[in-house]
Amino acid sequence: MDLEWILLIFVALICAWFLGYRARSDKFATQKMNLPRDYLVGLNYLLNEEPDKAVDIFIKMLEVDSGTVETHLAVGKLFRRRGEVDRAIRIHQNLIARPQLDKAYREQSLYELAQDYLSAGVLDRAERVFLEVVNLKQYAVRALRALLDIYQREKAWENAIPTAHKLSVAAKTNMQDVIAHYYCELAEAASAKGQTEEASQYCKQALDADSKCARASLLQARLEMLKEDYKAALRSLKRIKDQNPDYISEAIDLLASCYEKLNQEEKLVAYLMKILHEYPKIPVVLILSERIRQWKGDKVAANFVAEYTRRYPSIAGLHLFINLYMSNVEGRAKEDLLILQGLTGKLLADKPEYQCVSCGFSGKTLHWQCPGCKQWATVKPMHSLEH
Repeated sequence: MDLEWILLIFVALICAWFLGYRARSDKFATQKMNLPRDYLVGLNYLLNEEPDKAVDIFIKMLEVDSGTVETHLAVGKLFRRRGEVDRAIRIHQNLIARPQLDKAYREQSLYELAQDYLSAGVLDRAERVFLEVVNLKQYAVRALRALLDIYQREKAWENAIPTAHKLSVAAKTNMQDVIAHYYCELAEAASAKGQTEEASQYCKQALDADSKCARASLLQARLEMLKEDYKAALRSLKRIKDQNPDYISEAIDLLASCYEKLNQEEKLVAYLMKILHEYPKIPVVLILSERIRQWKGDKVAANFVAEYTRRYPSIAGLHLFINLYMSNVEGRAKEDLLILQGLTGKLLADKPEYQCVSCGFSGKTLHWQCPGCKQWATVKPMHSLEH
């Protein structure tokens, strides 16, 4: 422990005792004030790096009343911020155990104790205390937010949904987009167990909560494809363009697969050309160039990609163009293209494919809840110059 921090706590405690002593003494001016022996013992424990014993001394010395409770609370917070949660818990439990404690201070101590348990990772105890704190008007919103955090950590989505509804009312904020993701989490869990009908119902509930939830449409399309209902899957996938065009790239492969299953590749190309005009993204170009290559050969496909890359320069576009153009050249030109192909491939391999627009977290995998800032639907595909 820092000596400065130790002395700060000691001075705070002495001041609290001093003020309490002064308030109780009518003859303060004429009396000689001596420090109690227990305080000196407590200081000795601190200096000898025995803070547990020191805390016991100080808790015993300080009578819990309106003049000293603030000191207890301040010291408890200091311990928690320093990661010494066990000591913070002892202080707050001691406060709550005092029957004479003012109601407002008891409520504050209860909230602080719940925060202690949360900091310690004892989520079951934190949940129990926060559920009690939720009924206290002053701390209801903060307690509901903490409960949501706990349920998200535990993936207890059934508990998260009603809690989010309560928080929406208490904080007067719209939580429907977040609630939709909770239903999507339930849908994914059900789908993993083979419970497709239950998963489909959760998708519908997600869209009822938030009609703009692109994730729900993606999940629903996959479920419909499992049932070989490709027309329904196409309808779900085509909604994404209007829900959130940032996620169109996530639907492209599924769209192509559905059109192929329906033997409608010409419709696929027409639809993708329309999408490319409105939302020029490299994943659309990848699918289109492959179809053009199959129908009209590498050269025509390479010209198509070259035209796109001239208008929307990117390393991914250049890499695709090189791959297609390789078959049309020989000799030294091909050797040079091989070098360039290797370079662009390495650049792409080292670049993240997704990035959070809120905190900047990036990676190769799409996370619907950002691992960095814990917000929902802020991690999006990157379509910058590098991609």
